[in-house]
Amino acid sequence: MTVRRPGPLRWLAYSYGAGLPAAHREWVLHDVTARTWQLRHLLRAVVQLLPLLVVIYLLLPGPVWVRASAVLGGALIGLFYSLAYMYESAEHRAMKAGYPRGTAARTREDGDAEGRAAREQRYAERWRRDP
Repeated sequence: MTVRRPGPLRWLAYSYGAGLPAAHREWVLHDVTARTWQLRHLLRAVVQLLPLLVVIYLLLPGPVWVRASAVLGGALIGLFYSLAYMYESAEHRAMKAGYPRGTAARTREDGDAEGRAAREQRYAERWRRDP
């Protein structure tokens, strides 16, 4: 099957926790298992935090440095918690797409093992000299 990406509005809803239609099932697994899955998770977290941080900055009374400090502190705390639950969040997204529990972790481990083997082979070809 072909991996079908969601459109911008569906991706925005997905970043806030909405499920995607079955047509995007493979893309969800790719999203939570790709080599860059942690960066993707971080981007979704920033998208989730951004509206709240803008509201805090605009509505909080006081000097600019106080508002900016509040926004920075809120962003750091929000990102900290998002990163703390990154693996669970990825697994939950895969389960919402219809995959059994543990599929995302197994897929990432398989990809890591293949990547590790390829790196070791390239290293051996380049630096190991058999007599």
